Amino acid sequence: MRRSITLTAVAMSAALALAACGGSAESEEPAEGQPETSAPAEGGTLTVWVDETRQAAVEAAAAAFEEETGSTVETVLKNFEDIRADFNAQVPTGEGPDITVGAHDWLGELTANGVVAPIELGDKAAEFEQVALDAFTYEGQVYGLPYAVENIALIRNTALAPEAPATWDEAVAMGQAAGTQFPILIQVGETGDPYTMYPLQTSFGAPVFVQNDDGSYTAELALGGENGAAFAQWLAAQGAAGVIDTAITYDIAVEAFANGQAPFIIGGPWMLGSFEGLELAIDPIPSAGGRPAQPFVGVQGFYVNAQSENALLANDFLVNYLATEEAQLALYEAGDRPPALVAAADAASADPITAGFREVGADAVPMPSIPEMGAVWEFWGVTEANILNGADPVSTWEKMVADIQGALDAS
Repeated sequence: MRRSITLTAVAMSAALALAACGGSAESEEPAEGQPETSAPAEGGTLTVWVDETRQAAVEAAAAAFEEETGSTVETVLKNFEDIRADFNAQVPTGEGPDITVGAHDWLGELTANGVVAPIELGDKAAEFEQVALDAFTYEGQVYGLPYAVENIALIRNTALAPEAPATWDEAVAMGQAAGTQFPILIQVGETGDPYTMYPLQTSFGAPVFVQNDDGSYTAELALGGENGAAFAQWLAAQGAAGVIDTAITYDIAVEAFANGQAPFIIGGPWMLGSFEGLELAIDPIPSAGGRPAQPFVGVQGFYVNAQSENALLANDFLVNYLATEEAQLALYEAGDRPPALVAAADAASADPITAGFREVGADAVPMPSIPEMGAVWEFWGVTEANILNGADPVSTWEKMVADIQGALDAS
């Protein structure tokens, strides 16, 4: 049998999880908004929303699930960009899939809207990268089955830079010594790119929100104060020197690096298809402020519909068929992101590029999935762009913090 957790064990564990969410495993009726907790019946049907990239891998796992359980899995092809909005709109009406593919940073919105149910991983939890579990955890419960971890890193053209830089200043100096048009490439654009800039910000000790000891985020802003001001002043200096330029968009940065116009680019595995023919190495992002440069990590996974009548069957499919080395490697091969399951990640790390991104991701921090994160983006990037273009760094940064706090207070 492929299954590592019996249906009976899943049923008991899921019932306990649902009870912890406000229902009672012993009550005759489920808590409002929660699925039934009886054991899944043979011959049940699951509907799974997938995008084109994930479709074949999910269908391969579904075929094994169907053969071994007698159940049916229907995959529905969706544009990834439409999934979150459609899921939020359909679940409250009793529609939507039993399972959907999605990103961990949707979690705050999905839990606030009550459209996702926790899943029970059991002993399987120990088999995942910790950062992947942390990303899908909210108030002590796991709400998604992780399958891929993605983050940015320093991508290095080894023909132009045989060694990795230890600091940002060293990277700039090495780039200048290489004689290329750009010493280092980082996408910004006219409205800024705080996601790509974030590891440099964290190297000054100015994360976006305060974190609890367990890594979860509070709603208290942490990007202000002396550390935030120091980062803003550094940004201003980089803009004045022309090292970081708002004229550099994603497309410009990728094309320039592909053409050998810089030894370094800060970016993710989604860029690699544009760099064929280059000898590359993946390194940690060099610190600009003296502390570790921690990028955001994004985790892809699968959510269970809180209104699903097949929650236990869905849990079984996720835990015992999509949380296997075979399935996670198939998803990796489709999307080029390091797997979330440790065994699959170990196998994929035979590729040094994947191993490099995985190593950087192990020290990264999950992008906050708390609802408060929605108030940050409007002000963050444009403020960085304005500072790079000559605005007073400290007062401009302080105004941004005040504006974000005002938006949080008003929400």
